[in-house]
Amino acid sequence: MLIDFHTHILPPAFRRQRDRLLERDATFRALFSGPRAIIATAEDLIATLDEAGLDAAVALGYGWTDAAVARESNDYLLQSAAGYPGRIIPFCCVNPAWGEAALREVERCAGLGARGIGELHPDTQGFMLADVSVMGPLMELARAHRLVVLTHASEPVGHVYPGKGSATPGVLLPFIQQHPGTPIVCAHWGGGLPFYALMPEVRQALSAAYVDTAVSPFLYDQAVFSLAPKLIGADHVLFGSDFPLLKPSRVLAQARAAGLTNADLQAILGGNAQRLLGIVDPQPPIH
Repeated sequence: MLIDFHTHILPPAFRRQRDRLLERDATFRALFSGPRAIIATAEDLIATLDEAGLDAAVALGYGWTDAAVARESNDYLLQSAAGYPGRIIPFCCVNPAWGEAALREVERCAGLGARGIGELHPDTQGFMLADVSVMGPLMELARAHRLVVLTHASEPVGHVYPGKGSATPGVLLPFIQQHPGTPIVCAHWGGGLPFYALMPEVRQALSAAYVDTAVSPFLYDQAVFSLAPKLIGADHVLFGSDFPLLKPSRVLAQARAAGLTNADLQAILGGNAQRLLGIVDPQPPIH
């Protein structure tokens, strides 16, 4: 199976309510204030998967700051997964700073089929990933329900872009070390965290975590696809595009041109996601 582990879809109503949402939610404002920001629906995602020859996608929320916006988004992700079974894999998103309210929403979504939590955006949501008093209860709940936790990550250097934030390797490493029993995915190549894996303690921490390749062409040279797997192991890299910001076909082309072994390429493009989410290949029909 070929799986895009990092995509975003939103309710169609969000297109019509853009001005209201810009006022209500800080994360929406940070990501969708620009006139070129795209809001995609489940139908848009399925059409893009078909175009790229992908079997399925993890559909993420954003790090909402408004609880009502989060619930509406989560409901749409769950409904979309039910409408496209096996093709859309829903995560849910909450603000860990909500405390008990966040835990109740995760419980609700997990009961309705959510497979993970994310994408978290610590900067706009106003919490620190390494704050155990905030993150501890959420991570314990994720472990109990076997949910994957995906957080935004960013580079400590380089160009500035909307939503870049400060979830850099120095923030991500202690977060990973504090929660070794919960699967953690650090988006966008972990903000460059794999390049520190020549340090033994970083490599050890990353042996229980993952990075995704979301929006890679906007951040790194194509060589990242050959270098990062050598540093942390191809079994800890998840193919992701960040659709609709970027079409998966563009990232897919970079991965396929990286000179990876067939085994490593298949692991990155879907095998790792299948293992992490417990997805088995569909059985062929019996004739």
